[in-house]
Amino acid sequence: MSFKSDIEIAREARKKPIQEIGAKLGIPSESLLPYGHDKAKVGQDFIESLKDREDGKLILVTAINPTPAGEGKTTTTVGLGDGLNRIGKKAAICIREASLGPCFGMKGGAAGGGYAQVVPMEEMNLHFTGDFHAVTSAHNLLSALIDNHIYWGNELGIDERRVTWRRVVDMNDRALRDMVTSLGGVANGFPRQTGFDITVASEVMACLCLANDLADLQKRLGDIIVAYTRTREPIYARDLKADGAMTVLLKDAMQPNLVQTLENNPAFVHGGPFANIAHGCNSVIATKTALKLADYVVTEAGFGADLGAEKFMNIKCRKAGIAPDVVVIVATIRALKMNGGVAKKDLGSEDVAAVRSGCPNLGRHIANVKSFGVPVVVAINHFVSDTAAEVAAVEAFVEVQGAEAILCRHWELGSEGTEKLATRVAQIADSGLSQFAPLYYDEMPLFEKIETIAKRIYHANEVLADKKIRDQLRQWEEQGYGHLPVCMAKTQYSFSTDPNLRGAPTGHGVPIREVRLSAGAGFIVVICGEIMTMPGLPRTPAAEAIMLNEAGEVEGLF
Repeated sequence: MSFKSDIEIAREARKKPIQEIGAKLGIPSESLLPYGHDKAKVGQDFIESLKDREDGKLILVTAINPTPAGEGKTTTTVGLGDGLNRIGKKAAICIREASLGPCFGMKGGAAGGGYAQVVPMEEMNLHFTGDFHAVTSAHNLLSALIDNHIYWGNELGIDERRVTWRRVVDMNDRALRDMVTSLGGVANGFPRQTGFDITVASEVMACLCLANDLADLQKRLGDIIVAYTRTREPIYARDLKADGAMTVLLKDAMQPNLVQTLENNPAFVHGGPFANIAHGCNSVIATKTALKLADYVVTEAGFGADLGAEKFMNIKCRKAGIAPDVVVIVATIRALKMNGGVAKKDLGSEDVAAVRSGCPNLGRHIANVKSFGVPVVVAINHFVSDTAAEVAAVEAFVEVQGAEAILCRHWELGSEGTEKLATRVAQIADSGLSQFAPLYYDEMPLFEKIETIAKRIYHANEVLADKKIRDQLRQWEEQGYGHLPVCMAKTQYSFSTDPNLRGAPTGHGVPIREVRLSAGAGFIVVICGEIMTMPGLPRTPAAEAIMLNEAGEVEGLF
């Protein structure tokens, strides 16, 4: 049996003019800033006019820990949104934008797959509306202003050894992780050690995704701490008069992007922090706008529920004043078999025992999400190699966990394959069963917040942090930052910090390598284990297979 590739399916899409998609949500054409015929930004004035409307229901899609077998979280998000529209609900989708790093590296794009995609797929996975370039430019403008200020006399007394602001680029490039700048003599400034992160790890990206409007964005940008003086006093971006120009660069990027699914349903695609090194959710402004315009909003949080969903609940919901009505956890038979010890090459053969062995990973995620007071549904994302016995094993396991598993075939059938899931999710969302509460309270000490996540979500025995890190956390508390939530930077492949430890491990330790204060975004980044804020390319990058064909069309993008 042969199937069309994602890009072939996307290329055959019968797209409608973006004004028609906006009209489905009641967005007038004059409030759309078109980028071509099939994508547009939604105007700030229109968004501001919605503030007194009642919110729709919020549905969060998350997943088990990712494996090379694939889970299809974005595909399921799109499929569920289409399914809700199919059963007569007014629904919109909210997902993140794709980073060029994974597109040309290993992970691929972020527009869904099969017959559950958001289009235009090629533009979305490449430059799209330029939001990531704007974030990169705003971030690096601040970097340039710091070094320029030091060069022209350093009036603020910045300690060059304590410049904490690095540079960013939207590409996986390990050579830039640790470097020395300003070599070459007096005219080039003062040499110092620094490095690059990937754009999706930038605090500017986090500020963009958590801001409510342009004024809020400028305040957050101004609150970014970029360095310290010799007496350890913080230097803010506003001290360098950088916040105004940075906001100008981000003016258009702040407006949410509207596109459509293959079935011509509305989708907001805006913002793109990674969930393993940042907070992993699309923008607050896109989600809140969608909630004012649709009765049901389906959004996703990156990677497994131990990362994306935890940060969605503890950071995004806390900051934005929103709460999910129901959570959908995506799992595949193939990924559960890998968690049960099956090699990728052997996934095509029936192995019910391996499915059962891998189910504890799913069970842990179900229990974790329920601990936030939110009802859970499991979506089994169907692959052609799945057998009835394997599916039955998952359904039986999930029932014992006090939840419900529903087989979904949206990749193959589009919305027809998610009717049952959509119907059940809408029922639960409408039931008012959700009693959402974050995992920890604002005034809990920072180290206790870290321990709470490590023990209750990762099921670790302890957090391993040396005196320097504990002292730094206490110092931030004394400076008035103790109320901030924590953003854990950890491998996505395991509940532990060891990417090879699959399943549902217990009794492990969580080593903290570094902590960073993101005062503008409003959280503390906790870097655990060997996680990198600048990824590298794999031995065989996806870029090697991406090209233009004779017709001038993109090939190899997925």
